[in-house]
Amino acid sequence: MHQPDVIDEEYHFEGRAIVSETDTKGIITFANRKFCEISGYDKDELIGKPHNIIRHPDMPKAAFAQMWREVQSGHNWHGFVKNLRKDGLYYWVETEISPILDTNETITGYIAARKPASRKNIEEAEILYKKMLENEK
Repeated sequence: MHQPDVIDEEYHFEGRAIVSETDTKGIITFANRKFCEISGYDKDELIGKPHNIIRHPDMPKAAFAQMWREVQSGHNWHGFVKNLRKDGLYYWVETEISPILDTNETITGYIAARKPASRKNIEEAEILYKKMLENEK
């Protein structure tokens, strides 16, 4: 299967972070302009949709299961994610996801900030995720 080309993250990010917020089910409630630009979706195509609208098929389910365990327990999650753009290109990001808490310390949603992943981190993640995907078969 032919892999679509990666976008040039450094050019597209230009020092700005991708930021999004979701409800507790992972439905997008906020997407900043940079998220729209990098993903290729308009804001109205993202708001109200599951965040996995940009999930690349190379991403193992186990990676997201671990991420959900962390954030649902109130912890931050840090990792590397390969995302799929609307046009079929993909991009790698270093991601930090944090729970959003109300005044009673109840999780009401999640906020994610992403920046371009380094070449070294991408190479390491590709090896790890390939092994994880093989284990899912």
